[in-house]
Amino acid sequence: MDPLGARSQFVDIQTLPTWQQQLDEDGEETPLEQSDSLLSQQAFPSPFPFRPDINRKIILFAGDVALLNCTSIVNTSNESLNDKNPVSDSIHQLAGPELRDELLKLKGCRTGEAKLTKGFNLAARFIIHTVGPKYKAKYRTAAESSLYSCYRNIMQLAAEQSMASVGFCVVSTTKRGYPLEDATHIAFRTVRRFLENHGNSIEAVVFAVSDTDEPVYKKLLPLYYPRSEEEEKACLPLIPADIGNSEGEPVVPERQIRIAEKPGTLEDDSEEESLESDLGQVGNHAFARMEGDVDKQRKQILQGQMSEAAMQKQHQRNYNRWLCRARAEDLSDIAALKALYQTGVDMCGRTVMILVGRNIPVTLIDLEKALLYFIHVMDHITVKEYVMVYFHTLTGEHNHLDSDFLKNLYDIVEAKFKKNLKAFYFVHPTFRSKVSTWFFTTFSVSGMKDKVRYLDNLQQLFTCIKPEQIDIPPFVLEYDARVRLKMNLATGLLKQPDPVRWV
Repeated sequence: MDPLGARSQFVDIQTLPTWQQQLDEDGEETPLEQSDSLLSQQAFPSPFPFRPDINRKIILFAGDVALLNCTSIVNTSNESLNDKNPVSDSIHQLAGPELRDELLKLKGCRTGEAKLTKGFNLAARFIIHTVGPKYKAKYRTAAESSLYSCYRNIMQLAAEQSMASVGFCVVSTTKRGYPLEDATHIAFRTVRRFLENHGNSIEAVVFAVSDTDEPVYKKLLPLYYPRSEEEEKACLPLIPADIGNSEGEPVVPERQIRIAEKPGTLEDDSEEESLESDLGQVGNHAFARMEGDVDKQRKQILQGQMSEAAMQKQHQRNYNRWLCRARAEDLSDIAALKALYQTGVDMCGRTVMILVGRNIPVTLIDLEKALLYFIHVMDHITVKEYVMVYFHTLTGEHNHLDSDFLKNLYDIVEAKFKKNLKAFYFVHPTFRSKVSTWFFTTFSVSGMKDKVRYLDNLQQLFTCIKPEQIDIPPFVLEYDARVRLKMNLATGLLKQPDPVRWV
């Protein structure tokens, strides 16, 4: 409730009926009955079968996305993130002036990308900002790919940040000229495929639409989210021929060209496969990218004869392969650990990344997937200056990453990771962790030792980062309070109350 007992203007998504419930409550028949005569002709399965578990996650809401109390809502904007459209205007009005200041720090957003800020005065905790494409008929393929990227990157970001719910607006605004029905097909199939393949951690997806958009959404939702087997069959003839690939991404047949690694030779030569695996060039052969003789380059590296520029190029290719893998794999199980996440900014306006040691069960997770997750989350953060806060609080042996893994990570990542990292705050260190960190930063990696700052308590951290700019796990706060209380008692700084005197 708001002050003076007024009802809150925000909308609790728990009170909204799901797409599956709308059929049960309204009792309405599918608007696609004209296809009934074709039912007997359909002998093949629908690419979007009846899935009540997915339908229960879908909500169609006719109203302002800025009012939703989702974990995050979506803002559609332009490349400078200052677009004037009804969705953005409402979000800015309710979020407050802090949002505009935060957007200035992002330095824009490219078409198809998604960037995250806090929700400030909104009911939503976060806002995901994206830029839809400008539509021109002759560049339709490029526009489709960009719009797919908008929805895919939003869903990916939501899964990585362990968000329970996402509130979508209509991403491509009227001024960008994208036909509403075409854009809605891409939106529905992209979200559907993501929920099928990677959406276990996402509990609700809300499509917030205007009164003019609602009829189109209601017409197309049954195609991608049929609420019964009968509706699935009725909608099957109306599903477009182009439904994208397994992730919903538009497929351009003329671009599907495969260049063989070694034309004219068999691919089952185990010795050659072993060599190619060692070179790490599978799917990225030199012939396809005009990079010269990779075998010769590898030999020169081993003999120390390759130039610095060539070695940097080799390292960049290796990192790009890791990044492509990171973007392709389902890393939602690693994201669910909540061991790595973005929070606010430090006193200098630099992005703050949090690493929670206690949330890393080293013996129970796939460390290669953990490495991929780190690369995927950090790649766009490290393009500008940033700092990391590592909470060593209450960690055990099963939480400690070994030096070989850390060295491998350090060797794989791009130079921007190391150059733009300005400080590594090590909170609640133990004597043993200080010693092992000193050895690692002295003998295993270069340029890191001077960036490490050991902080015994949160008050020291707050001299670098304001408390409201950092999301600290509750167990860290409790531990820090206990330690400070013990220290105050031990040093006599906590004044004891005078004994009660009875008169």
